[in-house]
Amino acid sequence: MSDQPCPKEAELTRRSWFVRAINYMGGFIAIVFAGVGGTVFSAPLLRKREADWSDVGDVDGFKIGVPQRVEISKRKRDGWIVAQSRATVWVVRTAESAFEAFDPHCPHLGCPFRWDAQRQKFLCPCHMGVFDKTGAVVEGPPPRPLDRYPTRLVDGRLHVMPVAQKRAGV
Repeated sequence: MSDQPCPKEAELTRRSWFVRAINYMGGFIAIVFAGVGGTVFSAPLLRKREADWSDVGDVDGFKIGVPQRVEISKRKRDGWIVAQSRATVWVVRTAESAFEAFDPHCPHLGCPFRWDAQRQKFLCPCHMGVFDKTGAVVEGPPPRPLDRYPTRLVDGRLHVMPVAQKRAGV
């Protein structure tokens, strides 16, 4: 046993209590702001992405078996920013209520193709790729059929979702 007296415990003065209280409140406020800020800034990443469908037009404007080049307004959402741009799609009405929509670029090297009404084929002028109305490769170097876009009918109108597709190569 030692005869030394115990070290004097720090007394909790009014000033030290106030400093501790301020520190705890500051920490609490920092945690609240970090939680709210983290939620706000991560919300676009956590939010379920909506499908951005583009209205192509009235279904009566498309004849069965006749490909039609259509300009659409395309929305691209990046976080809080929504950008509008113009895009082109090829639409083929295959039956009364069935449609095919194609990306207007050849899957070989990304050149824009055109419809040849006389030959009843899509022709790519860059490397002589040829596709039928269904998008299948008929001849030439393209490694795969034309890229398709999803379609849907809403109240007598055709909608297309121009999703990003790999345009060149395999």
